Amino acid sequence: MTFWDHLEELRHVLLRCLVVVALFAILAFVFKDEVFAVIFAPKSPDFLSWGGQGNLFGSTPDVRLINTELTRQFVVHMTTSFYAGLIAAAPYVIFELYRFIAPALYENERRYSTPLVVAAYAMFMIGILFSYFILFPITFRFLAGYQVDGSVENLISLESYIDTLVFLSLAMGLVFEIPILSWLLGRLGILHREQMQHLRRHAIVVILVIAAIITPTSDAVTLAIVSVPMYLLYEVSILLVPRS
Repeated sequence: MTFWDHLEELRHVLLRCLVVVALFAILAFVFKDEVFAVIFAPKSPDFLSWGGQGNLFGSTPDVRLINTELTRQFVVHMTTSFYAGLIAAAPYVIFELYRFIAPALYENERRYSTPLVVAAYAMFMIGILFSYFILFPITFRFLAGYQVDGSVENLISLESYIDTLVFLSLAMGLVFEIPILSWLLGRLGILHREQMQHLRRHAIVVILVIAAIITPTSDAVTLAIVSVPMYLLYEVSILLVPRS
């Protein structure tokens, strides 16, 4: 195939991906109640409760989400539907892009590229689930109940809630890609096990800084909940990287 033939094929691939994403986004838009029930679940007092005998994350502040702009709820509905459609269509998008790139790979590259793509997607989704079930509920409960003075009432906007949820989910999804990125750099000869072991103490400092940036709360418990999994991912990465 010529360069223009490859470009035309890429256009078809991207078009098919956009169509599938759009279809899933439309479904998410139609099933609004189900989608937002999942999105708003972490702020519920019953979220991950022990049989109704108490919440895993402690007491939940009485917070009602508010909307301050006429068009904001519709815009949030549209953008949320797009995010949901993109996540739902991600396996198909990855498959289409991989099928486009695969003919250019050598046989040995093709052998480990498929498990690599699957593992990268799986780790990203695990990071999102970690944020949804652990990090975001703790963050929401801390910030929603935090007051500089008792006379200041917290009124959380719908947009602020969605933005925080999306940011933490994407951040943890990327953080959980550390082992995949380390393995890839190791295969390319850029990273070695001895290097990572030598830089372990520096890595701990960097992990604590990143965890402090990701978590807007200031308590040590939340910082530990984020930094400990990141450190474990770093240790797993050491095992995946070859020796020099």
